[in-house]
Amino acid sequence: MATSVYKIIELVGTSEKSWEDAAKNAVETAAKSLKDLRIAEVSKLDMQINKNKVVSYRARVMVSFKYKDKDKDK
Repeated sequence: MATSVYKIIELVGTSEKSWEDAAKNAVETAAKSLKDLRIAEVSKLDMQINKNKVVSYRARVMVSFKYKDKDKDK
């Protein structure tokens, strides 16, 4: 049976529309430079407030991707 190793990183996405968009922005931006993304878990939600109004939503996202063993890829 094959074994796998995954790296987990923390990202913070932002959006002026919603937490969902903030999380989506984080994952889709990371996907431009990271390959083989597997799982994204929202770990924290918050908002930026200015003059008593919400101006931005933020989502902290834990993203995992498969670690590539360079020795096995030869």
